[in-house]
Amino acid sequence: MQHEFAYRGRKVSAADIESIRQLIAAHPGLSRRRLSAKLCEAWNWVQPNGQPRDMVARSLMLELHRAGHIQLPTQRFIPHNNAARHRAPVVEPELPLEVGTLECSLAGLGPLEIRQVRRTPDEAFFGRLLQSHHYLRYTQPVGEHLKHLVYARGRPIACLAWSSAPRHLGPRDRFIGWSLAQRRANLHLVAYNTRFLILPWVRVPHLASHLLALAARQLSADWQRLYAHPIYLAETFIDPGRFRGTCYRAANWIYLGLTTGRGKDAPTKTPNRSLKELWVRPLVRDFRQRLCR
Repeated sequence: MQHEFAYRGRKVSAADIESIRQLIAAHPGLSRRRLSAKLCEAWNWVQPNGQPRDMVARSLMLELHRAGHIQLPTQRFIPHNNAARHRAPVVEPELPLEVGTLECSLAGLGPLEIRQVRRTPDEAFFGRLLQSHHYLRYTQPVGEHLKHLVYARGRPIACLAWSSAPRHLGPRDRFIGWSLAQRRANLHLVAYNTRFLILPWVRVPHLASHLLALAARQLSADWQRLYAHPIYLAETFIDPGRFRGTCYRAANWIYLGLTTGRGKDAPTKTPNRSLKELWVRPLVRDFRQRLCR
């Protein structure tokens, strides 16, 4: 058998599985968590920022265990409900949120400040705003992600959430022109805009496209500070049944086409969800060359 598993872009061979068995046998007293750390060390399986891919390794080992290829030690700790862990934290902001209508021209709004609040005390506040006011509510992303909280006149006015990009999107992959190996190597250089919210009491014409343009200028530098690598392309999905994508078009995003409506884990080619529009925004002129290295 050439390969047993293809997992997160990595092909896991029968020899790899045998090496995992030997790792478990060599450390009979270690927990599942410690074993996944050992596997990352043995395979040099790290993120672009140098941190081990511990959760990915742990998930791989669990999948192999469930398929009967390896035997993990008995689970020592049963975590709390994972869905609950990813809900928006119910944390009140330090100051009362001023919700009076903010209505003016874009020029009259004054200076805007985009704060990256991931891993800061304001992160819970960001989640609370999305949970309360975005139609898709709040979901804590898995993997690399950023959270932009926009302030004007000392008040929060908007939220933009970013995460790592989906592994395969036909229109995007054709637009970039990269090979399978190049996509596996460089997908972390693409960011996905998962949420965009202007708070409902803010009424400023042309604010949405202005914020998208400002965030695009800041995104790569913020990602570099947090994860030690840049971003060369941003992407997002738009539900055409709800939105026309006007603000993205005005901010120089490019429409690439419709998704297949199948999702990443669909067992067949039959659509099982609504089709979304795929839009992208190059962040550097030579993004194709950089992503196809």
